[in-house]
Amino acid sequence: MSDYAKKAIVSGKVQGVFYRATTREKALSLNLSGYAKNLPDGSVEVFAQGESTDIEMLMDWLWKGSPASAVSSVTVSDTSFSDAHTTFTTC
Repeated sequence: MSDYAKKAIVSGKVQGVFYRATTREKALSLNLSGYAKNLPDGSVEVFAQGESTDIEMLMDWLWKGSPASAVSSVTVSDTSFSDAHTTFTTC
């Protein structure tokens, strides 16, 4: 696995609509590690690391999300790789 990582903040209707669970499924299908977690303001934070092309695919997919979600924005930033993540989890 490459030591490439990105973090995204996803806003819109993304809590209570299985957004984190479907993000986890997509990330695992791309062999990425990291997490998706709800934030107090109603957005979801996604941290992903792995091969750069796979991360870019996930970052594009975040606009789609779960069938019940309605994404209004995805803000992506580069971040540091973390040895703490060996799989993709939801928190």
